[in-house]
Amino acid sequence: MPASTDYIVPLDSLSMADVPRVGGKNASLGEMIANLSGAGVKVPGGFATTSQAFWDFLDHNDLRARIDARLSALDVADVTALAVAGAEIRGWVEAAALPAALETGLRTAYAALGDKVSVAVRSSATAEDLPDASFAGQQETYLHVQGEDDLLLYVRKVFASLYNDRAIAYRVHHGFAHADVALSAGVQRMVRADIACSGVLFTLDTESGFRDVVFITAAYGLGETVVQGSVNPDEFYVHKPKLAEGFPAVVRRELGEKATRMVWRDGATVIEDTPAALQRQYSLTDAEVLELARQAVAIEAHYQRPMDVEWAKDGETGELFIVQARPETVKARGNGAGERYTLEAPGEVRISGRAIGQKIGAGEVRLIASPAEMNRVQPGDILVTDMTDPDWEPVMKRAAAIVTNRGG
Repeated sequence: MPASTDYIVPLDSLSMADVPRVGGKNASLGEMIANLSGAGVKVPGGFATTSQAFWDFLDHNDLRARIDARLSALDVADVTALAVAGAEIRGWVEAAALPAALETGLRTAYAALGDKVSVAVRSSATAEDLPDASFAGQQETYLHVQGEDDLLLYVRKVFASLYNDRAIAYRVHHGFAHADVALSAGVQRMVRADIACSGVLFTLDTESGFRDVVFITAAYGLGETVVQGSVNPDEFYVHKPKLAEGFPAVVRRELGEKATRMVWRDGATVIEDTPAALQRQYSLTDAEVLELARQAVAIEAHYQRPMDVEWAKDGETGELFIVQARPETVKARGNGAGERYTLEAPGEVRISGRAIGQKIGAGEVRLIASPAEMNRVQPGDILVTDMTDPDWEPVMKRAAAIVTNRGG
């Protein structure tokens, strides 16, 4: 019978060699703790469940064959059938019992962090954060989890999120077999970004692919609003050569609207309006921007490739932490050749905005209020909605272009 040590591993004992064991996200966290702490990269500590824990959990509840059978005949292009199958499988997983050794291991590892310490429970799939497929946002993260019983609940929810509708569709679209992908739950000390700020940074310009800048986005509160694209954040560009030479290196900054923020109130995360005074000021100082850029450059140098990094500022200590780092997968897939598109016969401009990407799309406008209506999107449509997030994955490839009010 497996021991709890087969199921739980400290993050600081992991490296990228452990991707099959704990998934790309958790392996990367361990890699940075072990190799980049001396370079000033700060990563919250914690532990992870193993892929063996996931498979044994499924087998303990006779779920593996049931899940395989349910997914084998599923057509992910039928978003209604996808939603039904996904909800059914997630229900099975969330209602299942954890093996005794896994439950014991989780309780012991959590208690070692402190007395009812607040943690983030993150998903890390074994086919994830690859140079050509990031799986970003496909599974769930749960924040401010406190107490052993709640930890057990949210570990099951993280396991179940491997079967989110968007995650099922993403695996099919990228050629991954469902039965080959396991889920590791990463448990980290919570960074109090809810009373500070957080965001995403890239170690290149995401539009042009220019490698000599760090592009940083930032907004108040927890980082989900930036990651999901539901808020227009502050933006900063830092010139890497000037940073290395010790000169002022923030070459461009743009004040974002930051209309809302995600905060922790009365035991739950809530979205609230950002106070007007905060909307009118930058969420990071130049000194903080430069510190993040230095951490980003160290991460890129270690991995030897452009990186996509999530960061958070702790409002209690003022420290800036890295909570995730994965290969940047959009410009990394390019062949280095530039493309330019022009309209041969421009028409009347009805509305304008900021473009993400450099191509031109044309088609019938399809106004969609929420993901619940996305089955209405037809191939070649222009999808128009308030905002998109990974929940829209099943139909994004159908659209010739996407127009939203918020996010990017």
